[in-house]
Amino acid sequence: MRKLLLVAVLFATVNFTFAQKKEKLFNGEDLTGWTIYGTEKWYVEDGLLISESGPDKGYGYLGTNEHYDDFEITLEFKQEANGNSGVFIRSTVDGTKVSGWQVEVAPPGHDTGGIYESYGRGWLIKPDPEKDKYLKFGKWNKMRIVVKGDNVTSYLNGHEMVNFTDAKIGEGKGGICLQIHDGGGIKVYWKNIVLKKL
Repeated sequence: MRKLLLVAVLFATVNFTFAQKKEKLFNGEDLTGWTIYGTEKWYVEDGLLISESGPDKGYGYLGTNEHYDDFEITLEFKQEANGNSGVFIRSTVDGTKVSGWQVEVAPPGHDTGGIYESYGRGWLIKPDPEKDKYLKFGKWNKMRIVVKGDNVTSYLNGHEMVNFTDAKIGEGKGGICLQIHDGGGIKVYWKNIVLKKL
């Protein structure tokens, strides 16, 4: 009996420690912990984070105030209109010029889950075209991104999209940013943004 109790206490301690390592980046109420870059719209409605093109139809970013090195992030997104967006890792923003790497969130046929380097080398890797079927446009999608050292792996609705290793990414420093692409007419909903440091 004593042995069983010890095992139960140990199991509970491990579970508690594991749970403590997870961090909700979006609290469902406001934009605490984030900074808006640009004039595009970022707001909270009915517990959802909403990104929407503004009158300037420019690039817009919502960035975490904290920087993250090695981590796993999971989030859910739902696209309206053309839905061109993305999740930036180890990135910084000056005005609306971003330095870092984007895991693409885009309409069907536009490489959701691929990795793009803005103001640099451009596309670093795109998913195989047949993987585009995993995107559920207009419905909720779950994305998971694992960043460890110089490696980034993206998953969409439980399917691996890309696995990419790059020395420059390994040297990167910065936070996480959500993007609104320029051109106007974009609206994307976000929820359940949870990060675990590795």
